[in-house]
Amino acid sequence: MISDPLFYLAAIPAVLITGVSKGGFGGIALLAVPLLALVISPVQAAGIMLPILLAMDVSSVLAYRNQWDKKNLLILLPGAIVGIIIGGLTAQLVNDDWIRLIVGTIAVLFTIHWLLRGRTATAVKNPSPTIGKILGTIAGYTSFVAHAGAPAFQFFMLPQKLDRTVYAATAVFFFAVMNVLKLIPYAFLGMLSSANLVTSLVLLPLAPIGVAIGVWLNRTLSNEAFYRVMYGIIFIVGLRLCWQGLGL
Repeated sequence: MISDPLFYLAAIPAVLITGVSKGGFGGIALLAVPLLALVISPVQAAGIMLPILLAMDVSSVLAYRNQWDKKNLLILLPGAIVGIIIGGLTAQLVNDDWIRLIVGTIAVLFTIHWLLRGRTATAVKNPSPTIGKILGTIAGYTSFVAHAGAPAFQFFMLPQKLDRTVYAATAVFFFAVMNVLKLIPYAFLGMLSSANLVTSLVLLPLAPIGVAIGVWLNRTLSNEAFYRVMYGIIFIVGLRLCWQGLGL
């Protein structure tokens, strides 16, 4: 188990933020691994976070059960599985900074596009399955390397302007399935060591607190306020990831 107090100064807010994300604000989960990476390696951070994410998924899936959009899930999940497989096969070749830069760039460009066009654009009623599968693959890959699949998922989902509860439920189920699938390659790569698992267990009590806060916020905000918050979070996180990816 990690005993360094500095680690817990980063880990406690990281877990709470992730819980809020699992409660319906998917974009801010991107902050968790970069925050932990300030004090430990990104690979170890991802390994510690996965069991916590899985525990949160149970609460989140129950909170939003049967409210997700099955059509979108059937489009996104096959690509996500491919992305996870690619991530597992190329894990030893990955440069953490490149991944941060790619994910951050997607997030920033997506927000700028929304500001210029998306705010007044008509909701996309029939999104392209091909684009969905490509973005699903990107989400699966970036989720594998840094639990950072949200921008690609949001790129496909947010333009549809779904009801905020349907959107949150779909995000919860999508990432829950991916997290279960990631267990296999993470175990093979030694990312679920006993030390990491014990550290995850110590942080686990924070998980339901964060999820409860996220669910409450999601149900309290109006649709308009929800999407403003979501895009604002995506932009801030994207800038932060770009900053880290460039080594600044």
